[in-house]
Amino acid sequence: MTGRSTGVLAVGRAVPLLVRWGLSADADLVYRCLVSFGPRNAGAVATSLGLAVRRVRAALEELDDADLVGVTGSVSVYGAGAVRWRAVPVDAAVTGLRRRALRRAAAPVGVGPGAGSSGHPLPARHLPDRAATRRRIAELVAVERTEHLAMNPEEIFSTDTLAIAAPLDLALLRRRIRLRSLGRAPADGDRSSRHATEFARLGGEYREAGRLPHKLMIFDRRVALVAVDPHDLDQGTWEVVEPAAIDSFVSLFVRHWTDATDPRRNGVPEVVLTPREKAVVALLAEGHTDTSAAEQLGISTRSVTYTLRALMDRLGVENRFQLGLALGAMNAATPSRAAEPEPIEGDDR
Repeated sequence: MTGRSTGVLAVGRAVPLLVRWGLSADADLVYRCLVSFGPRNAGAVATSLGLAVRRVRAALEELDDADLVGVTGSVSVYGAGAVRWRAVPVDAAVTGLRRRALRRAAAPVGVGPGAGSSGHPLPARHLPDRAATRRRIAELVAVERTEHLAMNPEEIFSTDTLAIAAPLDLALLRRRIRLRSLGRAPADGDRSSRHATEFARLGGEYREAGRLPHKLMIFDRRVALVAVDPHDLDQGTWEVVEPAAIDSFVSLFVRHWTDATDPRRNGVPEVVLTPREKAVVALLAEGHTDTSAAEQLGISTRSVTYTLRALMDRLGVENRFQLGLALGAMNAATPSRAAEPEPIEGDDR
């Protein structure tokens, strides 16, 4: 496909990847389409994306349930098929997704007075605040010998939290202790798998799950630290040593670990465009056809076509419209204002 109407699109506002918030890939594409082109009915969206109408309608229902789309106009005259859908603005959508994730968070694990089996209080020591918890973590990490399990339900980590966790993780990995960390997908839609790749390079294991019930650390399967309130760590932590309770926490971790995914294999890797891809995308985003883009770059039209086909294969999209949405989400399809394109290596004319 060539021409200005079917070229790669320039999307000005980056859209978080909805898949990382638990929505389907179809819902993600449909939402991006509505953000980019404004209100449309299901048939028009299906035509634009090259998807079956039934898939678009299912995606719209999913987006509607998540309060990410709304209906414009009345449906009484023309029927449901003529309903025009509009996307909720991106900033409002992100805020709504965060609230939705918090509402879906599971209730805290039963720890503390009265939480033990047979109605007896569970043997647990209360660490009263964040500072006490940090000191105890450091003490337990120092004597760990075999395995460290961590469950982190936060979608956003503060720089303070990362500054504390990173050195502890590194200390465990240097001592060849098996470290398994279970986290949530980033709330900002960051699709990079660099963290998981670097973590694995150091010897750790990291997976992500859509939902996690609580903030939990287990040391050598003999001590567990469980946050009193995972959304307010200043409330302190329960330190549990009762063997039956530890077994339950380990089972909880293993169950969620089994269902979780490795972002290096199941996520979307960071896409780095080659100089040729950057130049081709920039020209098509400005409205060039394949032929005029080829003339500008001094390569063949076939080279432009092959470059775009390879890029579509890398991003897992089916047509140029979907490619434009994917590149726009990464701010990679913004027209270049440079006077000269980057140097392009070799041509296959």
